[in-house]
Amino acid sequence: MNYTISQDTAFPTVTLHLGRDESVQIERGSMIAHNGQVKLEGHMNSNGKKGLGGVLSALGRSVTSGESFFITTATGLSDSGELLIAPANPGAIRELTASGSTHWRLNTSAYLASDAGTGYRMVRQKLSGAVFGGTGGLFVMETEGNGTFLVSGYADIIEVTLQNQEYVVDNSNVVAWSQSLDYNIEVASGAFGFKTGEGLVNHFQGSGTILMQTRSIEGLANLLLPYMPQSSGSN
Repeated sequence: MNYTISQDTAFPTVTLHLGRDESVQIERGSMIAHNGQVKLEGHMNSNGKKGLGGVLSALGRSVTSGESFFITTATGLSDSGELLIAPANPGAIRELTASGSTHWRLNTSAYLASDAGTGYRMVRQKLSGAVFGGTGGLFVMETEGNGTFLVSGYADIIEVTLQNQEYVVDNSNVVAWSQSLDYNIEVASGAFGFKTGEGLVNHFQGSGTILMQTRSIEGLANLLLPYMPQSSGSN
């Protein structure tokens, strides 16, 4: 994938540079514009499955991952195709490389774009993660294939690399993490975590990388809630 990310802005965009017949996959609704040398095609986000199985796969992926039922494939019509995209989140964009030995798990709505030869599958979480977590509920997204993924987060994205270590991250701030990491989702500070003002946390262990967003949509929603108009009951 050949691309450039706009710099020195809190609201970055990605310009994808496509050669003739070169394709990429982008999250539905992420396109801003293109130069007329790009063909866009929408199809079910079914990871290649056809017919009823494809419909059920796309529906399941949409419900469990927060991604769209449809995904868009962009293909260059010449060697000068350009496509401008941006995530729904106002924040940073980062590249992840997937290969045979390196894969990633993605939080809800983190996916923005990927090479045509890549994809993701839904992986069942541990019961504790499924019951308590915000990282996809019962299932989380796991990358497949070899190539580049672009992910987005709210505000900035910072990385932490672990070498046989532990690290604890607020559940709502996790964007993506190495498949090699083990993790549990716990209540912050034990049974009385609410006293610290924190909620659920991801307790990572092992070796790998964690991507974290520096703000969360949930935090913004809670900040704005007191200022939202309240509906009055009918007399």
